[in-house]
Amino acid sequence: MILCCGEALIDMIPTPTKAGPDGFVPHSGGAVFNTAIALGRLGVEVGLLTGLSSDIFGNQLQTALHDSHVDTSLVIKSDRHTTLAFVKLTDGHAAYSFFDENSAGRMISPDDLPTLPDHISALYFGGISLSCEPGADTYAQLAQTGAAGRLVMLDPNIRPGFIEDTARYTARLRRLFALADIIKVSDEDLDWLHPGPDDLRRKAGFLLKEGPAIVIVTKGADGAAAFTAEGVEAEAKSDPITVVDTVGAGDTFNAGLLAKLSDLDLLNKTAIRDITANQLHAALAFGARIAAITVGRAGANPPWADELSQT
Repeated sequence: MILCCGEALIDMIPTPTKAGPDGFVPHSGGAVFNTAIALGRLGVEVGLLTGLSSDIFGNQLQTALHDSHVDTSLVIKSDRHTTLAFVKLTDGHAAYSFFDENSAGRMISPDDLPTLPDHISALYFGGISLSCEPGADTYAQLAQTGAAGRLVMLDPNIRPGFIEDTARYTARLRRLFALADIIKVSDEDLDWLHPGPDDLRRKAGFLLKEGPAIVIVTKGADGAAAFTAEGVEAEAKSDPITVVDTVGAGDTFNAGLLAKLSDLDLLNKTAIRDITANQLHAALAFGARIAAITVGRAGANPPWADELSQT
């Protein structure tokens, strides 16, 4: 089973009302939540470890997870409130205002962490849960204790507005990079981590020196490129699509990538280092295909497996 570790929250999406001005409709979301949902819909055995509230929004998130076949046995429940993210869409691109102080997700502590069962073979970390303390340190500890014998994928999904202490955040990422087998970043993430004029390949090389087997860089409408520690490279273009909005695009890409690697029996620490260029391209292409479907409709609404034969 793949265990996704990180935030689940409510995206408050602007929606026209009969009275004229937009209202906000609560949609289940969060980067790590979206990846778990997408994996479940693709038929991959997946679970989510997160902090969920017992409030009405937490119940909405729990129901959404069950409906998409995501295991919730490792969810940490509390009576703290659910994180809310109010979304502003401009030409299909999302900007966010978060209400996260003292939330059920943010306030999980090391004492809350369960013992991971043996059938979990891969761990996925990412999103704002890696920047918002104290939960960020809890997830870092989970990665440290859970990585032995398990493949680890990391997508920092860097949001500078959430980073209160750049030095602490960067140090945490460096610890996680050293544990990761797969690091996926956007081109914007890569520029934040390694500013300057170096090209994408060279900047990805800096990340490879941290220890992962693979570094993947997504480039929006230009697709994705991947580089391995063994010198293998691959690239996949994005499917042409009319963009409705980009909410959940990268999260769905991650799910598609992990699903294809699972199909190829590559989700373990040894096999991933022997990945071929053809296998790497197949994983990138499937991730791009799934992401294209998601951006072609409103909200983070990943496709189900039976939809793929219709596209």
